[in-house]
Parts: sequence; C-alpha cells; structure tokens
Amino acid sequence: MDFTPTDEQRAAARLAAEIFGDLSTPERLAALGTSADADLWKALCAAGLPGAVEEAGLLGLVLMAEEQGRTTAQVPFAASCAYGLLAVGAHGSAAQRARLLPGLRDGTEVAAGAFARAVGSGGPRPVAAGPPVDSGRARLSGTVPVVPWLCGATVLLVPDAERRLWLVRADEPGVGVEPVATTAPWSAGRLTLDGAAAERLGGPGAYHARHAHDDVLAVARTAFAGLQAGVCAGALARAVAHTTTREQFGRPLATNQGVQLRAAEAYMDTEAIRVTAYEAAWRRDAGLDAVTHALTAAWWASEAGKRVVHTGQHLHGGIGADLDHPVHRHFLWGRQLDAHLGAGAELLEELGALLTKEPQA
Repeated sequence: MDFTPTDEQRAAARLAAEIFGDLSTPERLAALGTSADADLWKALCAAGLPGAVEEAGLLGLVLMAEEQGRTTAQVPFAASCAYGLLAVGAHGSAAQRARLLPGLRDGTEVAAGAFARAVGSGGPRPVAAGPPVDSGRARLSGTVPVVPWLCGATVLLVPDAERRLWLVRADEPGVGVEPVATTAPWSAGRLTLDGAAAERLGGPGAYHARHAHDDVLAVARTAFAGLQAGVCAGALARAVAHTTTREQFGRPLATNQGVQLRAAEAYMDTEAIRVTAYEAAWRRDAGLDAVTHALTAAWWASEAGKRVVHTGQHLHGGIGADLDHPVHRHFLWGRQLDAHLGAGAELLEELGALLTKEPQA
C-alpha cells in the first residue's frame, strides 16, 4: 500500500492549487452568490485539469478535489469528473466514450449524478425504467430531490431501482430541473423524469449492473471525501491564522491550552478523512475492491468533517458567527457534504452489511 502521488499527480494538484487559489478568492465568491463560477470552470478546462483525471486516476482527482475544497470553489469539478469522466471511461461503451469523453475533458459537457443513495434518502418516486424502447434504451420516470450541480449539467447519470446506470441528456423532453436551495451554493436541483429517453451506460450488451453502480458510487463517495478533506484543511488553516494573531489578555489565543487541544483534534480528524480517501482511491486505481473503503472514507468525511468545520468556526469566536466571514463558507460546505454523503449511522449500517457478507480472511 503506497499513497505516494506520482509526479503527474503532484503536478496536476499543484496546478489545481494555483488556479483555485488565484481565482476562487473570498471577494469573487461573495460576488458570485449561489451561481457556479463560469470563468473558473473555463480556466480549469483550458488548463486541461478535467482531462488530466483520466491519467491521474481517482487518487489524482482526490488530490485536486482537496484543492477545490480548500477554497470552496463553486465549480462542478469533482462531480463532473466522478460521474462523467471516470464513470464513462470505466463503464461506457466504445461509442459512448468516443461521443462523451471529449466534451467532458474540455468542459463543454458537464455531468451530474442523480444517486439518491449517496444523499442518504430516496425520492418520493424512485427512478424506474419503463419497457425498453430498443436494445440498450428505455424511458425513465421518477424523482430525485437533490442533485448537486444539476442546474449546470448537460448529461445526467441516473441509476434505476435495479441499479442499472442510464445516461440522460438534461435537455431531453421529460426531464424537469427545478433549482433547490442547499446549505452550500452547489447549483443543485430537483430532478423529475417523466418518460425521459435514456441510454444504458455500457450500451446494449452491458452486464454486471450492480458492479458498475457500486463502482461509480464508490468513486463519487471517495471524490467527495477528498473534497471534504480540503474544506476541513481550509477551515483549520483559517482558524490557526486567526488564533495566532488574535490576542487576549496580552497573548495570542493560540497559546491557550483549550485552543491547542481543539485545533489538534481538528487536525487529526482532517488527516483521518484524507488518509481514508487516499486509501480508497489507491485501491480503486490499483484494480482492488474499494467499496467498503469508500464507505469508510465517507463516514469519516461526514462525522469528522462536521466536527472540524464547527471547530473552525468556534475558534474564530464571535467573528465566526459573521455570515460574511470566509470561514463561514467552510462551515456551510462541511455541513452540506455531511448531508450529501449521508448520516454516519446510515453509512455504518451499510458498511456493516457489506462486511458481514464478505468472506473472512
């Protein structure tokens, strides 16, 4: 087991850090409101970062998602790479890869995943596939209450009740997109499908539906755990900067033992999120089973992540309650990722069910 990034992964992460740091500033984020950052997305795509994920693998995506999380950059980078580039690249047919991957690389196509299981709660009408129109095609009906980055997506990856994966164009008749407000400004939406035309991921001859579904879900959970690691690291960095410069009774707040203990616990939680995400990503890239490891990373990102962003806000004192302060964005993102990945008890229940089914070594 070796989590050491390759030279290519390091270079991609450095470039991502530079672009996110230069363009996703608190001032620009405040001006954006809840909108996605179109200029930042163009810059990332012009630098070739979405396409670099194909070579850098899931670990490379996690490293770049960390940099997105550090700045809470409002772009669908992690989502489009997980549900688009890596999903189509691994499980799409030759025709689907030829048609979709070029646009996903250059950003003209943006993917979103309508995975209700990743949100932790199903919709009022679970997505179901109607009678096949022809081989590899069907019409889908159902709803998913919250889909991150749905409002800017052009192609949707939708699982049905049988865990088959379907590709749906966002502009197809029968596809309804209604913006919804979430804790973080993720351009999220409510997806309603009413007999929408869909194409089976992998084409007519696709098989092992559950394997593809579980792999894509594990990739998404790992990518969003990496995003949470960056959100937490950014919140903690702001808290450290504040407590080392803010004085109380003639000395920096950081000299107080209580502050040091809270910061140390937050650091350990952040490292736990990072290392579990790295392990899940490394295993998937190595061709090993990573489903349970992705669940472990998701649990740490959900449970520990909310502790860290609460600590980041708390260590700012009264300033942390200011809704316009940059640390508050990390708090909102951390809580949204907690909600998106699912409650800790749900994740542990799913993990336990999987572990009890696995043969003991």
